[in-house]
Amino acid sequence: MKDVELKLLSELMKNSRRSDRDLAKTIGISQPTATRIRSKLEKQGYIREYTIIPDFHQLGYEIAALTFANLKEEPTPEEIDKVRQIEREMKKKTAFQSIMIAKGLGLGYEIVIAAFHENYASFMDFIQMIKQCSFVDPSSVDSFVISLTDEHYRHLTFATLAKHMLTLKKNKEK
Repeated sequence: MKDVELKLLSELMKNSRRSDRDLAKTIGISQPTATRIRSKLEKQGYIREYTIIPDFHQLGYEIAALTFANLKEEPTPEEIDKVRQIEREMKKKTAFQSIMIAKGLGLGYEIVIAAFHENYASFMDFIQMIKQCSFVDPSSVDSFVISLTDEHYRHLTFATLAKHMLTLKKNKEK
């Protein structure tokens, strides 16, 4: 990725509402060039979406949780569809939203789920749903629970990552 593309991407990560004119001024290029680079980054998949990071507590969530689990076996497409249906039904009764479900490795687990929950009861309902999945080992389900009502050392943001991306490329070039 070219330096100017990385700089534009970094600026958008800090604030995706910025106009192409403002981005161009910040990184020292023309507005048409900024528009062309933004379009190119979108087409190439570097930019998946534009979004905001709200105050989740003000939206009614008290808990964020990272839930870890192991699989007994790989789920079939039918099992995954069944879990999605159960999740849709649960969401009608209680407020929770999983924002990421991914396979990976670490801490002795294969799956991680990042989710927001209305309250502890909602979180516990979610855990029970996970443990009832036929392909999940129920004895391996663990969570790290974060209170959204407490003050945090650093709030969720991509601004620090945006700055760090620029230093990574410079370090690789040395």
